[in-house]
Amino acid sequence: MFQTAKQTKVFQDVVEQIQKAIFEGRLKTGDTLPAERELKKMFNISRGTLREALRVLEQKGLIEIRLGVGGGSVVKAVDTEQISESIGLLIQSQKVSLNHLAEFREDVEGIVAAHAAEKSSSHDIEKLKQLLDQAQACVEKGSSQRNAFIEIDKQIHMTRADITGNPIYISVLKSIHDNIHRYYDRFLSMEKRELQENYQDLCDLVQAIKNASTDRARRIAQNHVKRFNQYMQKREQEEEQN
Repeated sequence: MFQTAKQTKVFQDVVEQIQKAIFEGRLKTGDTLPAERELKKMFNISRGTLREALRVLEQKGLIEIRLGVGGGSVVKAVDTEQISESIGLLIQSQKVSLNHLAEFREDVEGIVAAHAAEKSSSHDIEKLKQLLDQAQACVEKGSSQRNAFIEIDKQIHMTRADITGNPIYISVLKSIHDNIHRYYDRFLSMEKRELQENYQDLCDLVQAIKNASTDRARRIAQNHVKRFNQYMQKREQEEEQN
């Protein structure tokens, strides 16, 4: 299955060979890699180099290293969690400005909304309407329900992403909406007027999705992101001036 590792950055070559075997299906979810002694012989590498390669594969989420009797390096299911974590770290490191985030969201949220309008089922619409009912209850109670409203807003965004059936959209938007609260907490007051505006945008968007109006759904999603980013930018500028 494997070849003698190339001597330049040996551990990286080992990582790439095992990774390729997983992606090509020669190693399947639940399979256990050969024992350390056998892998060392296959790759013609030292124990330290092999363990370094296995650590990298574990960090990538491709294998799980189990200790004890019956342990070993077990292949994990490949999913999008690592992508989500990486984007989350980028946002948390504050290397993403409000403008960066808004520019990206305006494009992606618009595309996702259009796909949702194209692909939604009656079950999807019913779920979105139930979430809208919960959002309305928060709006009626005012800004004291700000955090609850933001959580429901997130669920509506993620439901739209789920409707697309595209795991990349789902993963990326999950990461963004799991981390965007740090901007909301600083720059978005979500007083009654903003709550009502946000809720109305959600209602308009769900109606566009229900009507399969792809262009309208895209415009509503993009305008929503643009307007609320302007609110946050204004407060960011006020904060810098004080």
